[in-house]
Amino acid sequence: QHGFGMAGEARNAEVPEDVETDDCLTSYSYIYSPDLLKHGCDAVIGSRNLEKLIQASKKLTAATGRHCLPLALDVRQPETVIAAIEEALKEFGKIDILFHSIYRLYALADAAGNFLCPATSLSFNAFRTVMEIDTMGTFNTSKVVYEKWFKDHGGCIVNISATLGYRGQALQVHAGSAKAANDAMTRHLAVEWGPSGVRVNSLAPGPISGTEGYRRLGGLSAQTSGMFETIPLQRAGSKTEMAHGVLFLASQASSYVTGACLVADGGSWLTSANSLPALLGITSSKSAKL
Repeated sequence: QHGFGMAGEARNAEVPEDVETDDCLTSYSYIYSPDLLKHGCDAVIGSRNLEKLIQASKKLTAATGRHCLPLALDVRQPETVIAAIEEALKEFGKIDILFHSIYRLYALADAAGNFLCPATSLSFNAFRTVMEIDTMGTFNTSKVVYEKWFKDHGGCIVNISATLGYRGQALQVHAGSAKAANDAMTRHLAVEWGPSGVRVNSLAPGPISGTEGYRRLGGLSAQTSGMFETIPLQRAGSKTEMAHGVLFLASQASSYVTGACLVADGGSWLTSANSLPALLGITSSKSAKL
């Protein structure tokens, strides 16, 4: 059987509202039911920079009216993760969703390694740092949350991935290797923790406008030079579109989905350039020393 629907011209599909700054939307048109997550969510956000976390939590609370608890932690140090998870459980009594936003929706590199660099110029320490934050950090937090709550109550994990490793993206051996490891981890944990009622999935963004990486790593120049015309959907994605993908994976809309990676890049990885000489033109060959 086949079903057909008419909803205007697909090529001119409306792009959801978004903001170019690191702020919350002032208005929002729901594409899912407003109570998809049972009347919203309180949130815990964590990273090493408590000052920025406090600023972000104030914005989220003002925009949503929900409680947002900022907690300082270093995902490379399990003891800080344990302390943060215990504080979250003390505050809220449960954890339903674990969202690893280490990629932070950057256009061309992840938060652990926010740079482009040839492998020959990449320091040993730089590569190790990216793997520790991105891959070890994802494992550390997943393991702690599972042992502290998900093992007995079920839950959902959503990891932010990338398509860099799909075809060996030049200048990205550090980020691509970390994300490839996380993709494997997503599948392994989905298999092992499924019997406990835990779903584990990931989302792989493409170039996303309005992000730090988009501004710092060539997104604006790519847009003005027409490079995005090589993307099948011929534009960059938005933060709102990535949020829609994460919401799908985190909600009961995907209740029978686990071990999957949702690629949300407009088809970019299929067609975008991967020329080492061309990409070297937008970066230096200096060693990345972290």
